[in-house]
Formats: sequence, structure tokens, C-alpha cells
Amino acid sequence: MEKNLKTQGFYLVDVDVVALNNAGKSTLSNFDNGVATKTITKNGRTYVYVSGQAVRFWWRNTLQKNLGWTLSPVIREDKVAYTNANPLKYGDDDIFGYMRAASEEIEGKDGKVKKQNITVTRVSPLQNSVLVSASAVRPVENWSSMARQEGDSVPYGKQEYSAIMKGMFCLDLNMVGTFSDYNKTGYKNLSEALKKDAIENYNAAEINDEFVEGKNLVRLPYEKRIERATETIAALKTIAGGAMQTSNLGDVTPKFIILATTNTGNHPFSHVVTSSGDRDEYVKFDENALREVLIEYKETFRGKVFIGRRTGFFNDYDERIKIIQKEFDGLVEYGPINAMIDAYCEQLKEQMK
Repeated sequence: MEKNLKTQGFYLVDVDVVALNNAGKSTLSNFDNGVATKTITKNGRTYVYVSGQAVRFWWRNTLQKNLGWTLSPVIREDKVAYTNANPLKYGDDDIFGYMRAASEEIEGKDGKVKKQNITVTRVSPLQNSVLVSASAVRPVENWSSMARQEGDSVPYGKQEYSAIMKGMFCLDLNMVGTFSDYNKTGYKNLSEALKKDAIENYNAAEINDEFVEGKNLVRLPYEKRIERATETIAALKTIAGGAMQTSNLGDVTPKFIILATTNTGNHPFSHVVTSSGDRDEYVKFDENALREVLIEYKETFRGKVFIGRRTGFFNDYDERIKIIQKEFDGLVEYGPINAMIDAYCEQLKEQMK
């Protein structure tokens, strides 16, 4: 497996009249119990967004419900909460990272069993951005009420919006199923007991760390690593989530996606979709920006760049993307969303060997 391989993903979702991530009480509402949505300003314009933490919550839940992952149990002590921190047994600990101050029993020189404090941490191989509107948006406050057959209704206000939203992610393929035990924050992934367990019971092997001379890593078998990597990406086909879905149901699966493997950590696709218009209220696919990326980052790509689009979304750009596919024949593959995700995952099976 080539070192420093990353899956770079860029995607768009298209939602109407939603409130995907709320920000608590609205200070602008006439209602005492008005609810605000998350917004941020840039260049004097307002953009709605979903926090990166919320996106990760959706992602974990989808892996559990749709791909059968058993999630790492959450342990709560006073005001502290942490997962089991066992990436051998739990795929989400492997992919999403963890930090846990724990203790383990060891046998001392005198033969007595003692407890030793140990803190294990893991930097998440999966990095993701917030999900932010690709154009300026003005949320509106709508009047709602809690009403039943008897008694007065209770009115409240909530902010809603329609938007095309963009997100990015990066999955470090070399880190998936691969663990270090250096005495350094973020790199002490395994305790001595877990390291022994990995080798004896999970068929893991020790390999040389290509970046740190004289250090070894513990790596799970190929089958487990490729399973976790491809299922993490495949979860995007059915990802679901968001606040107020009972009355503001929104589909948050990608309607446009770009997937590529690179040998750098730089994300090249962040500006292939931009806003336009006098008030930045329209979303535009910039095919020239994509061409520039394909040319300037050509040496960093490994394998093909996969572009997926859902019919009914960005229909006006269909022929333009097909032209780019012809211009970069052998580098770009274009088709339906799920087919492109599946095709990229097939490519990963060779790249992660």
C-alpha cells in the first residue's frame, strides 16, 4: 500500500424548508420559545450551516442502522464521557477516534497484579467539514403550535430555510485499522493489553512506521481495513439526520459528489461550486475551476476521479460534465451518485492492498 493515501470527498445536498441544526433560543423572535437555526456571516452575507459534530453523529448512526456496525459503548463518569476506546472491536473507535483516561491490570515483578493508569487517544482518520449553504440564505421564522383535541394551543416560532449545502471530508486510508503506541498525545492508540490482543486475537501484524524511524505500527488484516474504509464511504448513500425531521423532513443524502484518492492532505475540490448573483443567492458549478484542479493536481491523484450527480439536480450542467469527462478520458468517471460511490469503493480495494 502506498503511503499517505487519502480519500478526498466533496458533496452537495439539496434541502427545502428544513431546520437541520438548531442554535437554541432565538433572540430575534417575538415568541418566548422561538428556536434559531445555526447561521454564520461571510462578506456581509448570511449562510446556514450544520456543525461538523452533527454531521459525524449522522454518519455514525447511519453506519449502525444501515451497515450493521456495533458502536462503541459510551461510558459516563461525573461530567466526563468517553467511548470504550477499543478500535479492534469497534469500527467507529477506529474511524472517528477517541480519548480515554483509563487503567489496566498488569503483573508486577513480585507476581502481584497492580492497576496502572493509562491514557489512550486516537486522532480521527475521518475529518469532515461543516455542511454550509453554498449561497447566501435568509432563514424565515414561521409560526407553529402544539395543539391537541382539548385546551389552548401553545404557539412557538422556528427558523426554516431552503438551501443547497456543501460539505467536504478526508479519510486517511493509511490510518484505517492501523495503530501506534507512542507515548505522545494522539499517538498512544493502544494500551499494552490491547496491543497484545490485536496480535493474538485479531491477526494484526507489526509493520514499520514509514514516517517515524525505529517505530512500529500495529495493523489489522486487509479484509477488516478495506471493509471499514469502504463502508464508511458507502454510508453516504443512505445518510440521514437533522433536527425537526418530524415536521420538516429533509433528504440529506448527496445530490452531487466528487471522490478521489490523493497522496496529499490538501483538499482540492472546495471551490468547484460557488455562489453568484448580486446577493450571492444562486449556486453555480464552476467547470473551469474543476478543470484547473484536474490539471494542477494531476500528479497527486491516484486512480480515477469519480463524479456523481442525481438526475433532477444540476441538470443544466450534465453536458458540461460529460465534456470534462471526455477531455480527461481515463482520469474522470461520471455517472449516478450510488454507482460512482460503488465504483470508487472498488478502486479502493486495489489501492489499500
